[in-house]
Amino acid sequence: MRCNFFACKVPSMSERSEARALIADAAALGVALSETQGAQLLQLLDELEQWNRAYNLTAIRERAAMVRAHLLDSLAALADLAGNRILDVGTGAGFPGLPLAIAAPERQFTLVDAVAKKIRFVSHACRRLGLSNVQALHVRVQALAPAAPFDTILARAYAELPVLLADVQTLAGPGTRVVALKGMYPHEELARLPPGWRLERVRSPQIPRLAATRHILHLLRGAEAPVAATSAPVVPPRQRLD
Repeated sequence: MRCNFFACKVPSMSERSEARALIADAAALGVALSETQGAQLLQLLDELEQWNRAYNLTAIRERAAMVRAHLLDSLAALADLAGNRILDVGTGAGFPGLPLAIAAPERQFTLVDAVAKKIRFVSHACRRLGLSNVQALHVRVQALAPAAPFDTILARAYAELPVLLADVQTLAGPGTRVVALKGMYPHEELARLPPGWRLERVRSPQIPRLAATRHILHLLRGAEAPVAATSAPVVPPRQRLD
């Protein structure tokens, strides 16, 4: 049953089938979803489809493609989160932050974007889904001033790695993990990492029914160290918040 703050509705047979498929595909990624979480994720797509007709939040409009490219692609990064305070920079319409916030309600997520209509949608989706563990901010990343560094900083389709790391340098402490969701392995970007940053780990998740290459990179501050890899070719890397 899909519920929000205002009402509940009994899912149709096709909706139940879609939910079962989503839960099974998430399990293939190592993500255990309850029926309630599966329903929340699909309701997120319902809201996105409705807003997308007026505001053009995403170029992906076919429902099954949205499940693969938005929900499953986001959930693939659940195992890469560290700590409790998670920042999603350039979140767009809330990806990967919103699916991860649904899958990990015990963590606190801050979702940031400089485009007002996108953050309005994120705030709307949080209200409709009853997500109390998400803070949506319409602000440039460089203007954030957290009281303490974030534990994990997520970036999906934000910028090249040197730009990303420069933009989040004041938000990351020595123990902060920067998690970059990429398509092809970014050899050239890694060769231009800013001083003081290193690649800790990279893995290549297989997103069910998504015919595209994916790499998830962990970047840390500190001295050079061996890079751990999973199914990926690796070369050595040449307003106030309280």
